[in-house]
Amino acid sequence: MTVPYPSKISDALPPTWTLAQVHLSSSYTGWGTSSLQKDVKELFKCVSYFRGIKSGKIVLMGHSTGCQDVMEYLTGPGHETRVPVDGSIIQAPVSDREAICMSMKPELYKHSCEAAQKMVDAGEGDEILPSKATNNTFGIPVTAKRWLSLLSPNHDGDDDYFSSDLKDEQLMKSFGSLPAGVPLCILVSGSDEHMAPSIDKAVLVKRWVEIVKKGKGVVDEGYSGVVKGATHNLAGDQEEVVLGLVGSVLGFLAGISPHSNL
Repeated sequence: MTVPYPSKISDALPPTWTLAQVHLSSSYTGWGTSSLQKDVKELFKCVSYFRGIKSGKIVLMGHSTGCQDVMEYLTGPGHETRVPVDGSIIQAPVSDREAICMSMKPELYKHSCEAAQKMVDAGEGDEILPSKATNNTFGIPVTAKRWLSLLSPNHDGDDDYFSSDLKDEQLMKSFGSLPAGVPLCILVSGSDEHMAPSIDKAVLVKRWVEIVKKGKGVVDEGYSGVVKGATHNLAGDQEEVVLGLVGSVLGFLAGISPHSNL
């Protein structure tokens, strides 16, 4: 319940749907010492569980880092072995690297990445980066490996799915490699405080949509887009903004199946 809008979605869902929030070991302060691969292993167990107790279809919805988890589940290493899902929603997909570079001084960013790389090269990637190297940027312990996964200056971190400066060939490995028949809905917050003002969100969404189509994937162009007035997690947003997001989610789900699980 760290994101306020799922209860709104739950209230609005027709009775043929069930909403479940999964609590991963990376939740809260565990985020800085986990990895996307660990997250999807746990999601795999959750999807397998629901497949075993209910019939119907399953849609994964992720917020923030949850968006990386959704993309990792669908396109990351080993995705062929995972229990399939029937749809996916990414809400507030943002680049951690671009977000940090908005506020972190360039010299500190450079120093932190160099310190993390040195630890990884020494076989200490799972150790915690000293706070003096990061200025306690995230407010939680972060391993050297996770730091580079999020913020690698080489633009090749495992978590770096949504940066606006990624090349088409990089995006083809994610957005362009979605499983056939698994539709994606992209919901970018129009007033996301973690996205640089210089980024044209509508243009970015359009680029992702075109990459999905180029890779022969399925994307819901009707409900994907920029949620006007929405902040990162919609906490404190106007009721009409939240209901706008809820409406997009319900519209997308209606196109999946009337008898489903979420």
